[in-house]
Amino acid sequence: MTDMSATTFASLSSALESVVAGARRSIVSVHSRRSRAAGFVWKSGLVITADEALAEEGEVSIRLADGDVRPATIAGRDHTTDVALLRADTTGLVPARLSPRVPALGSLAVVAAADNGVPTAALGIVSLVGERWRSLRGGEIDARIELDIRLRHRSEGSLALDASAEAFGMAVLGPRRVLVIPATTIERVAAKLETHGRVARGYLGLGLQPVRLDDGVGAMVMSVDKTGPSASAGIRQGDVIVSWNNEKLSSVQALLRALGPESVGSAVDISVQRGGEPRSFKLTIGERPDA
Repeated sequence: MTDMSATTFASLSSALESVVAGARRSIVSVHSRRSRAAGFVWKSGLVITADEALAEEGEVSIRLADGDVRPATIAGRDHTTDVALLRADTTGLVPARLSPRVPALGSLAVVAAADNGVPTAALGIVSLVGERWRSLRGGEIDARIELDIRLRHRSEGSLALDASAEAFGMAVLGPRRVLVIPATTIERVAAKLETHGRVARGYLGLGLQPVRLDDGVGAMVMSVDKTGPSASAGIRQGDVIVSWNNEKLSSVQALLRALGPESVGSAVDISVQRGGEPRSFKLTIGERPDA
């Protein structure tokens, strides 16, 4: 290795060390029943972690690098965006500096986590950058970011950092890849969890099944919640939804994607086929009740 190469390598190593050092005072381990995850301080007294890595019940605690274990409570969780918010004593820790900036494709990324309280780090590159998307559970994610990096299960909920030591999101395990929940999504969802403990989702009160029609697709009503907005509007079991706000239905998934947080309280026009005859209904989208 030439002197210049050695100097460049040493400079890179020193820079990465500095990035991790800056994140160490923000990261914790999250323990819940037999589950282990990473987390980071969002605000004083509030910790963000990955919802999927958090047990559904039982006691929760955070562990710091010095071995200190502190009890935590779940302030709110959103399965659709994989964001969970914990309340805990964060004395001695500092909030992570979240950046709304989406990293460039091919740029270096450092994942800072904690395993049983002990800080850990991994280095990789940003392997994919795309536009906003919806998760399999219907959550709106503000940007598609994937990392070419090895992520342990215990590191879900860790900070994904760029070369300027700013956190651009939370690293989680996706299907066959490591995904990043962007900082903008975290800020938006965590704010609602802090205030309401949950993220509101639109609710029709219907069980739907896709059916193929002569001129496209429809959604057959398989069940109706008697206390839901669709029942109040007059929709019945056996009806086939064919249009939504005067637009032909493209798929059941498209209909469900329209039931985001902003849909609650909005009025929609729904056209159905009932026994071969067209019917139209106007209903106000409700809020999905707690499971």
